Amino acid sequence: MPYPSEPAVCEKLLSIQSVAEILDVSRRSVYRYIALGELSAIDLRTGAERSRVRVSGSDVKALVERRTSSSGSSSSAPQAN
Repeated sequence: MPYPSEPAVCEKLLSIQSVAEILDVSRRSVYRYIALGELSAIDLRTGAERSRVRVSGSDVKALVERRTSSSGSSSSAPQAN
């Protein structure tokens, strides 16, 4: 039995397309998040075939949590004078 402090090894890995659908963004945006270091990519390539990039579900969740604004934050909408 694993210890509670150990990370989950068999975490769900998501394709770029799945991440794009979850976040409601383009695949290009997902690759941009990876390039910026906001998401970690796992390349499961097994040779000369096409790359099989995956992103962990916990990374997607963490990105959403980081980018979720609190209800007390100031609005960026213009103020009426």
